[in-house]
Amino acid sequence: MNAPSHSPDLFPWDIGPAVAELQELLCAHGFQLRVDGDFGWRTEVAVKNFQHQHGLRADGIVSAKTWEVLKAQVKACTRVLRLGHSGADVAELQGLLQVHGFPVHRDGIFAQETAEAIATFQQQHNLKADGVVDSKTWTALRGRTLPPTPQPQKHWLMDRKWW
Repeated sequence: MNAPSHSPDLFPWDIGPAVAELQELLCAHGFQLRVDGDFGWRTEVAVKNFQHQHGLRADGIVSAKTWEVLKAQVKACTRVLRLGHSGADVAELQGLLQVHGFPVHRDGIFAQETAEAIATFQQQHNLKADGVVDSKTWTALRGRTLPPTPQPQKHWLMDRKWW
């Protein structure tokens, strides 16, 4: 799967939503990072380590080849998916939507069509219908039952007199 052309080259000290997506992908690959949209030194070290592990030039610059490997090897259920994301996990999401009867294209790009299908699926399954694929939505898509929502415990105080 090729990285979509809309993934910009990223450099250390860049900021913005593309950096946040990079950080989410790195976290999905097992790196411990805060997703804050700031390509600081910790993100740079994680990028260089990822590049080294995958036989890429370990320069800390996220160009098309690094995006391609990040997105092609990301496993489903390892990150929250939303409008604008792309990758192998999005393609799996779209395949699951097809299994559930939604006529979405399986192109690995989380576009408006996918967001609308997810929101409808969420509404049908009594989930927050926001079009964002979190762990609860992944669980429901995979046909597993959701754990019951814990009910607050009620403690009753007895007004008794002891004499």
